[in-house]
Amino acid sequence: MRGGAMGEVLETKHPGYKVGDIVTGLFGWQTYSTVNGDNIRMSIPNGKGVPLPAWMSVLGLTGVTAYFGLVDICRPTKGETLVVTGAAGAVGSIAGQIGKILGMRVVGIAGSTKKCLWLEEQCGFDFVINYKDADVSAALHEGCPEGVDCVFENVGGPVFDEILSQINLKARIALCGLIGQYNAIEKVPGPYMFSNILMKRARVEGFIVSDFFNRWADAVEQLSNWLGEGKLTYKVDIVDGLECAPSAVKKLFDGSNDGKLLVRVGPEP
Repeated sequence: MRGGAMGEVLETKHPGYKVGDIVTGLFGWQTYSTVNGDNIRMSIPNGKGVPLPAWMSVLGLTGVTAYFGLVDICRPTKGETLVVTGAAGAVGSIAGQIGKILGMRVVGIAGSTKKCLWLEEQCGFDFVINYKDADVSAALHEGCPEGVDCVFENVGGPVFDEILSQINLKARIALCGLIGQYNAIEKVPGPYMFSNILMKRARVEGFIVSDFFNRWADAVEQLSNWLGEGKLTYKVDIVDGLECAPSAVKKLFDGSNDGKLLVRVGPEP
């Protein structure tokens, strides 16, 4: 099964790597992997003083996804309002923090009081909404008094419709994920407020982070700088044991994970 992973080089004939190097890439859900080098996304630099899990989260796939989704797709401008769904997730939380770094008003939508408090107190979001116990429409009006300019969408469904009803002229929507409907057993209707995309001349663009593979290092460099300056915070939720992978994946869909979800298949070197 394909999967993003981090591992230590135990043996190599590749001139670009040596035994002991720590690398990330698509190595599969397994304890050992044999690759020709094309699977390797990057080598982890020595002496950075950054915990290894950071390279699988804020400086890895999720951080890079947040970076390109916001910077390239949303193309934000200082003073605009950004709404992030799935805001306490590994991608959403970084996207919102990047929005703050770029001078935006950031509104996050999450599914628990604990997650909302973390977004507000640790991530610096301007306004947070717990969609499970709030009138989302009214809360959005309160949190976005001047409307919504950018949307970083991770969930889909009714909340997305509420956001679409409040977008501004020329709004930009980065469609990163639709986790709220991945496990649907019946056909999922499109947004009921789809017509507002026309009326507001909004732009909706779906993207996959691999679209930006050739610029990966640029994103990591910028994220590293922001992390070193104390402008980014992140959390990881580590589950030990490859045998626990199936139950760990379920945490993504019931919302019980607390940060970037990782499965640790062996001790850190």
